[in-house]
Amino acid sequence: MKRWPRIVLIAVVILFIGLALAAIKIFGLRTFIGPKARPLTDRKFESTPVRLARGKYLVEGALGCMDCHSPHDWSKPDAAIPAGMAGTGDVQPFAGLPGRIVAPNITPDQETGIGNWTDDMVARAIREGIGHDGRALFPLMPYQIFRYLPDEDLASVVVYLRSLPPVKNPLPPTQIDFPVKYLIRNAPEPITSPVPEPSFSNQVQKGEYLVRRSGCGDCHTPVNSHGQRIPGMELSGGQMFEGPWGKVASQNLTPDPTGIPYYDQAMFITVMRTGKVGPQQLNPVMPWWVVRNLNDDDLSAMFAYLKSLKPVRHRVDNSLPPTLCPLDGTMHGGGNLNKTE
Repeated sequence: MKRWPRIVLIAVVILFIGLALAAIKIFGLRTFIGPKARPLTDRKFESTPVRLARGKYLVEGALGCMDCHSPHDWSKPDAAIPAGMAGTGDVQPFAGLPGRIVAPNITPDQETGIGNWTDDMVARAIREGIGHDGRALFPLMPYQIFRYLPDEDLASVVVYLRSLPPVKNPLPPTQIDFPVKYLIRNAPEPITSPVPEPSFSNQVQKGEYLVRRSGCGDCHTPVNSHGQRIPGMELSGGQMFEGPWGKVASQNLTPDPTGIPYYDQAMFITVMRTGKVGPQQLNPVMPWWVVRNLNDDDLSAMFAYLKSLKPVRHRVDNSLPPTLCPLDGTMHGGGNLNKTE
């Protein structure tokens, strides 16, 4: 009879190992041991006029950093940032987030900003998703897109952030709900080799790079119930965004008749500069007030890429009451007017 306790113990150990291996397979090893991160270096980026100018263009325009990292007056068409508060951080206002997600103060204030962070801490956070304290950043920070940011652009961003006036703005800490706080540990990936400047043979290639780097697809591509992009519906709109700006669905940007086939290059640039389609004002959750800071050449390239997209029939109309869309499973205006093949 003395064998039975031993047999039971062995069975329990085997069961535990089996459950552990199954959990690792399902949820990923990093869920349990922490995010993958490279060691910090002592690199420091030299400030030059060229880097300052490039960094300003990227932070205030192409990368949209001030969109999340600043408070806004959402009652204004341009979601105005209060005077002196650009880059001082904000609690993200989107409904449905798994907890309190805070975009930190990115001014060089030493108490509440990045003043005590090393250059490589800032660089690692931007492109690799590892906070200065070693935690995995919530992927609302688009580091999975920014990892393709060339090394020189990265240096320019850090240099420009260092040049901002330091502003003291204490914020509450990020608090991510279980189990998401652990699952996101699988997302960061270290960058251990140089990221070169991209080269393009035409405007469409350049536009694709800019559209992807600006994260347009994150809002304008519908996702399924697991948050994964629906194949074949890239940039066809339909994601719902609820917050102090109201409740609005992103628009179809493809050249299908349900998208923007009537846009030409001049109209696209005008809309991005003014936030208006004719007399109609865009909802401020669409950060046209960031995109307007891009130069004409970059905007023209982005439009060239959008015109090259496969047309996707997906009607999204915020002037209509929300109805269930069979294509993306979301309740949005005009959803019932869409048909599956």
